[in-house]
Amino acid sequence: MVKDKSTEESHLDIKWEIVEIDENNGLLLLELNPPNPWDSDPRSPKELAFGEVQVTYLTHACMDLKLGDKRMVFDPWLTGPAFARGWWLLHEPPSDWLERLCRADLIYISHMHSDHLSYPTLRKLAERRPDIPIYVGNTERPVFWNLHQSGVQLTNINVVPFGIWQQVDRDLRFMILMDGVHPEMDTCIIVEYKGHKILNTVDCTRPNGGRLPSKVALMMSDFAGGASGFPMTFNGGKFTEEWKAQFIKTERKKLLNYKSRLVKDLQPRIYCPFAGYFVESHPSDKYIKETNTKNDPNELNNLIKKNSDVVTWTPRPGATLDLGRMLKDPADSKGIIEPPEGTKIYKDSWDFEPYLKILNAAIGDEIFLHPSWIKEYFTWAGFKDYNLVVRMIETDEDFNPFPGGYDYLVDFLDLSFPKERPCRKHPYEEILSRVDVIRHVVKNGLLWDDLYIGFQTRLHRDPDIYHHLFWNHFQIKLPLSPPNWKLFLMHCEQSGSGIPQECKAA
Repeated sequence: MVKDKSTEESHLDIKWEIVEIDENNGLLLLELNPPNPWDSDPRSPKELAFGEVQVTYLTHACMDLKLGDKRMVFDPWLTGPAFARGWWLLHEPPSDWLERLCRADLIYISHMHSDHLSYPTLRKLAERRPDIPIYVGNTERPVFWNLHQSGVQLTNINVVPFGIWQQVDRDLRFMILMDGVHPEMDTCIIVEYKGHKILNTVDCTRPNGGRLPSKVALMMSDFAGGASGFPMTFNGGKFTEEWKAQFIKTERKKLLNYKSRLVKDLQPRIYCPFAGYFVESHPSDKYIKETNTKNDPNELNNLIKKNSDVVTWTPRPGATLDLGRMLKDPADSKGIIEPPEGTKIYKDSWDFEPYLKILNAAIGDEIFLHPSWIKEYFTWAGFKDYNLVVRMIETDEDFNPFPGGYDYLVDFLDLSFPKERPCRKHPYEEILSRVDVIRHVVKNGLLWDDLYIGFQTRLHRDPDIYHHLFWNHFQIKLPLSPPNWKLFLMHCEQSGSGIPQECKAA
């Protein structure tokens, strides 16, 4: 599943291959070893003045970079939730975060997940600077595929090709690279200022297929784990609390070791773990919060220091790293300026209500008066010819059946909606979903990451098999435009008063 760095996720390398004809007219498959794109037009590092390049941590994956007289911001998630209502900010962002965004010359957004592409954050920014330049990679599914429907008025979004330097000014350029595991949606970035490279691999599982620049000035990457519904939201069979706890412990340790080895191999001058500072703070997700343990950044940094000479930085909101000072003398007391004493580091309250209100509004939407919305929605989704039967159950906060909610089967072999499971041999999944989130997702044609990564489901599968094609479709490949519910309601109304018979047949 997307973002699930468990064994359920395949790991693929990017390969460049060509076919040639040999002397006997046979086919030869030759693997190429192309030059690294960042080596084109190489530039030698120039000495940096103190204060010339400063990197300030705001929250989660959001960094504010001062690069000479330009400012660049990464992945601004600074207010509101991510993944419907499942993720909330762990850190309290600096009070001037909106002013910082408004001062930026350019913003890089790595991918479409809502802890990086935060529409609540961008809505506040767009009210002040709708024309702020935003840069994204040319992914198969556009990063801003849902911009129009979001209502956020941004007018200067730039989609750039992978592996090509984008020149900002004489001294500053950047290059966006794709992920080797999820090239259709995940990206990372190299920023270069006066020959000094900053590498941000963000959430990429295998950034650029594993080919990355070594000895960069600063590297930052995710580290925490826990960005998946697996295995906390699963039940039945092997999914006991003991199994889940052991799996999580093992996977988090594997992630720590992988990140440590990667840093050791690449040998950046400075390394910063980020993009993992979220918390499941809503009271209804208490179970997830208690079981979804995440890696400690200090533990990773200690592991890195044990195995290499790389300098590490565990960021706190508002802390600023002066790259010129740190490169000259990592022991310089002014190399990292921590926030003033007494600054609030961790959030202890979240404004749930405005966001829950939006989700709750979907529960009573008119489309759900007509049971045929089920057929309409899954026909729109376009996934079929796959031997899988799924039972969808709408639930309350505690995953008990929602009074008056829908409980139905979908047979994806022929996209039918039987009353009972078919007699043929078939794999089966049962998905319980909180009614406010599933109806919000259905109504707006959103991806199922809001359900799955947002911990808004409970899942049971028989047999215990991961159906990659099914989940990949609903997490990445749904149509770019939402269902035409206006036309759907017109058809229902034209069929007669009340709820006509054809609109009852799902």
